[in-house]
Amino acid sequence: MEKLEKIINLAERRGFVFKSYEIYGGVGGFYDFGPLGVLLKNKIKELWLKDILNMPNIYLIETPIIGPRVLYEASGHIENFYDRLVECKSCHKRFREDHLLKGEYGEIEIKDNKALCPLCKGELTEARNFNLMFKTFVGPVEELASESYLRPETAQGIFVNFKNILNSMRAKLPFGIAQIGKSFRNEITPKNFIFRIREFEQMEIEFFVRPEEDEIWFNFWVEKRFKWYTDILGIKKENLVKHIQSEDELAHYAKKAIDIYYRFPFKEDEIEGIANRTDYDLKRHMEFSKEDLTYFDEKTKTKLIPYVIEPSAGVERILFALLCDAYDEDEVPNEKGKLEKRTVLRFKPAIAPVQVAVFPLLSNRKPLIEKAKEVFGIINNSSIIVIYDETGSIGKRYRRQDEIGTPFCITIDFQTLEDNTVTVRDRDTTKQERISINEILDYLKDKLKI
Repeated sequence: MEKLEKIINLAERRGFVFKSYEIYGGVGGFYDFGPLGVLLKNKIKELWLKDILNMPNIYLIETPIIGPRVLYEASGHIENFYDRLVECKSCHKRFREDHLLKGEYGEIEIKDNKALCPLCKGELTEARNFNLMFKTFVGPVEELASESYLRPETAQGIFVNFKNILNSMRAKLPFGIAQIGKSFRNEITPKNFIFRIREFEQMEIEFFVRPEEDEIWFNFWVEKRFKWYTDILGIKKENLVKHIQSEDELAHYAKKAIDIYYRFPFKEDEIEGIANRTDYDLKRHMEFSKEDLTYFDEKTKTKLIPYVIEPSAGVERILFALLCDAYDEDEVPNEKGKLEKRTVLRFKPAIAPVQVAVFPLLSNRKPLIEKAKEVFGIINNSSIIVIYDETGSIGKRYRRQDEIGTPFCITIDFQTLEDNTVTVRDRDTTKQERISINEILDYLKDKLKI
C-alpha cells in the first residue's frame, strides 16, 4: 500500500485530484479535479470518442441527470439497485455486507452469536437493503413535487430515446447510442481514493443488435474495448484482467457480463464492464410508457425488440489506473552529475496531460525569456498541450515535469540565440538532442503520434 499512498500524494500535490470541500472538512466520496486532472480526463474522453466514432452508426446523445421515479421503476432500479448495509450500534460506522464477508476490514469477531464491528468491537446490526440512488424532488414545493432521482447510470436516458434516434437518424441495426455524463451512487462505504466515489463520469454505449447476433457483438465489444486500453491508452497488458461475472454477480438486467479489471495496488477491480442487457430495458420501458419501442426490419417485414450490448467505463477509475500504471521511481544524474532519486509518470506521450514544457535556461536573461516565449507561442498555436516555466533551476524544472508525466522538455539556451536550435529532453531516457526551431512542430507531432 506504500505505492498507493505515494500515488495519492502525488495526485493531490501536483494538481490532479483534490478532496472536495476540504476547507470544511471534506465530504466522503466526492473529489475535485485540478488542472492536470481535468486535462487527463478530457484526453481519456477524447480518445474514447475518437475510437467509437470510427465505427459507422454510432450516435451521440446527451440527457438529463435527473429522472422521474417512473423511469427507475421501469428500469428496475427502485426494486433491485441496492447493497446490503450493516451498521455498528456503537460507532455507527456503516459497512457493505459483502465487503465484511470478503474480509476487507479484517476477520469479523463473533461474541454471543453476534458479529462485532471490526473498528470498535461494538455490536453490528442485521443486514438490510440500502438503495444506492440519490432521491430529489422536481418542483417548488416538496410535498406537491414529483419524486425523482439522480441517475445511477447514463443508460436509461439512451433507452428512452431509442425511438427518437430511429426516427431522426433513420438508424439501421446494428447501431449504437453513446453518451458521456455524470452519474451518482450513494455508496455505503466510498473508499480507495477515486475508485469508489459518489459522483463520477461514465462513458457508455448501448449497442442495439438483432437477438440472434448478440453473442457475436458481445465478443466484438469485449475485444475492442480491451484493445483500447492497451493500444490507445498504453496500459500494460499484464495489469489488465478479463473477469467473467458469475451468475450471482450479474445485474438484474444482464444475461452475461465481462468486466475489465485493472490490478490496482489495493487489489484488482473493475474499470469497465461489457454486459449483454438482452431486450430487458426496451421491454420494460414499453410496458411502463405504453410506447412502441420495436424495430421494423424492412428485410423480413417484421417487428423485433433488439438486444443490447453495453460497454460502460468509468472515467475516474481509468484516470486512477493510468496514474498507477505510469508511476515509477528511478535514479538520474542531477546538474552536478550525481545520481538522485526521481519520481516519474511514464504516460504514453499522446495521453500525457501536458505534452511539452518550454524553459529559458536562465530566468534573468531577457533574450532567453523572449525566445522561449516565442517557441512556446509556436507550439501553443498547434494541437499540442504545452506549458511555460521559468521558476527555479533547470534541474528542478525537469523534476517537476517528470512528476506530472510531461514527455518532452525544450530548453532555450545561449546557443539558441546563435543558430536557432533548442535542446529537447526525453522524459524516459533523459537524453537530449538539438533541433531547429523550424522543425520543432514536425518533430513533436511525430514523437507524440498526433
